[in-house]
Amino acid sequence: MIKKDLMRAAVISLNSESSRSLANEMKKFFNEVDHISLKDVEVTMANKNFEVLYKGEKLCKYDCVYARGSYRYASVLTSLTSALKDSTYMPLKPHSFTIGHDKFLTQLHFQHKKIPMPEAYIAATSAAAKKILKKINYPIMIKVPHGTHGKGVLYAESYASASSMCDALTVMNQPFIIQEYIETGGTDIRAVVAGGKVVASYKRKADLSESRANYHAGGTGEPYFLDAAEQKIAIEAAKAIGADVCAVDLVVCSTKGPLVIEVNLSPGLQGITRVLKQNVAEKVAKALYEKARAFKDRTQNGTYGQMIKELDESRLPQQEIISNLEFRGNRILLPKITTDLSGFKSEKEYLIKATKGKILIRDDM
Repeated sequence: MIKKDLMRAAVISLNSESSRSLANEMKKFFNEVDHISLKDVEVTMANKNFEVLYKGEKLCKYDCVYARGSYRYASVLTSLTSALKDSTYMPLKPHSFTIGHDKFLTQLHFQHKKIPMPEAYIAATSAAAKKILKKINYPIMIKVPHGTHGKGVLYAESYASASSMCDALTVMNQPFIIQEYIETGGTDIRAVVAGGKVVASYKRKADLSESRANYHAGGTGEPYFLDAAEQKIAIEAAKAIGADVCAVDLVVCSTKGPLVIEVNLSPGLQGITRVLKQNVAEKVAKALYEKARAFKDRTQNGTYGQMIKELDESRLPQQEIISNLEFRGNRILLPKITTDLSGFKSEKEYLIKATKGKILIRDDM
């Protein structure tokens, strides 16, 4: 990777294995990468200004800061992102942590954004939940707002089991979600979205004693390539919560198509890396670099779109671009600038001629 000028990045996390792996892979693209403990970060708000401190000292200037952490640190992550977002590329927006770390808010937000999800009911008390439980079909899933790695997700086959679960959950003094169970043979799909595209995906299958397909809950995995509809929904779900990097979990219903069941803002990468035998952290790191590079160029030289508009296409009818080719499976993905210059649209048909070492695409149709 050729770096035009000095690019500095930081991963701020709780020092998980995936975070360490990401920081390592980012060194292939950025000139300097620091791995900072989220526990040593504080945000001060005084005189209408934010200041981010690391171990009591002002945080260094970075071109990219990827902040990761559990729901327990949502307020710190939100404050940190709010403080840095105007001067630094942050793959997650401030509201991402509020929404993405709360299954209740995620459900409401996706409802507004028309992201397809299983039918769900929200109950604040056990008594309210039992009224709902008498009217619905079984089996069902019961979820608490916060929880990762499949924790806080319960499976109930009958009213009796669901009712006792709701009684037990009332001690937590928080609302819970009653969600339609989609029969998929104990499987779901995890898609890692980075930079506006799905960079990796696999199918997870629950252990025989489990209804949760989560890898951390004892599930197993196998490679899976999302079709166009599944990719579109995963990307739209990430965009809806303001996340350039996240994992989206889906199930495919035989009657409703792909449905989003959850998003994860700090996805573990060990399971998907092991299953796919691919360097998923490197793909995420590459997406972070490209986004950070674009953010820096945009803030220094005006927006990318303005630069394209300034091209005198009548005087320069053909642009030559030197670039590496990116492949998704065995398909070639062309750089975005080729779409901008060609004016090609997805709804039209084109004549494509391919020979060894050469591809010609013409609007002759």
